[in-house]
Amino acid sequence: MMQAFEWEKPVVDLEERIRELKQYCAQAQMDFSEEIESLERKASALRREIYENLTPFQRVLMARHPKRPTTLDYIGLLFDDFVELHGDRTYRDDGAIVGGIALFEGQPVTVIGPQKGRDTKENIARNFGLPHPEGYRKALRLMKQAEKFGRPIITLIDVVGAYPGIEAEERGQGLMIAQCVEEMSFLRTPILSVITGEGGSGGALALGVADRILMLENAWYSVISPEMCATILWRDSSRAAEAAELLRLTPMDLLKFGIIDDVITEPLGGAHRDHEFTSRQIRSFIKRYLAVIRRMDVNQLVEERLARFRRIGRFHDKSSQSLL
Repeated sequence: MMQAFEWEKPVVDLEERIRELKQYCAQAQMDFSEEIESLERKASALRREIYENLTPFQRVLMARHPKRPTTLDYIGLLFDDFVELHGDRTYRDDGAIVGGIALFEGQPVTVIGPQKGRDTKENIARNFGLPHPEGYRKALRLMKQAEKFGRPIITLIDVVGAYPGIEAEERGQGLMIAQCVEEMSFLRTPILSVITGEGGSGGALALGVADRILMLENAWYSVISPEMCATILWRDSSRAAEAAELLRLTPMDLLKFGIIDDVITEPLGGAHRDHEFTSRQIRSFIKRYLAVIRRMDVNQLVEERLARFRRIGRFHDKSSQSLL
């Protein structure tokens, strides 16, 4: 049985009752089709009501569902002939970031993204999806290779943040993230990013300086996770739901602020319920937006990319108004 969140329990219980009733009807050879149809309509309405009114923190938890598709899942469903490339040519290969060359709709692209594990063994191998500096160095190496050969870059972002351990800092974690942000800003090739799950802090931004940024509806994107924000503000991580409200990290908030370009609809109940449907949705959005940026002159592409990030962070200064 798929893991259910607390707010999903009413509809899960109703679905279980429907299954039991169907099983009983089959065994007893009785006809309760009208009652079953009525319960199914009720379950459908309840399901829609629940998922269309999720709080920001509930969307954060949806983005963390253990069955949610990972980067490699999406690569297998979205791209053909993927060839993974390894290593940063300086220190080692970082399993927390995967990347390589593939075909998208018959066209060569470079695809890169953080990779989480499905079980304990894989999570340890992938460092729980938390990249080290060498992971970002590998990503930047692949991006510059894509620029050299004129391939568009597609990044799939699902990372709570870069690895915060002392060894990562010793190897220049902050500097490597800054270098990715700087060099991505000026890459002379189209860049498209899709935030598929978590989009946390510099760990996400290091792969997200793109010409177009798309986001799944149950993903989040913020300078900090709700738990860390609550810990810093109130010294109480249990207030994460409150912090999530204040951070304005949901796709609709970010679309309104002009930080992302579009929101990709997920199947009702989340991407983990139907990987293939979610991938078809992502494919259609990538196809549409990639066609637009591929037609643009490369100089215009870079200028508009720089301009879009300079616009982020507008504020209203009341004190300066009062002086005028």
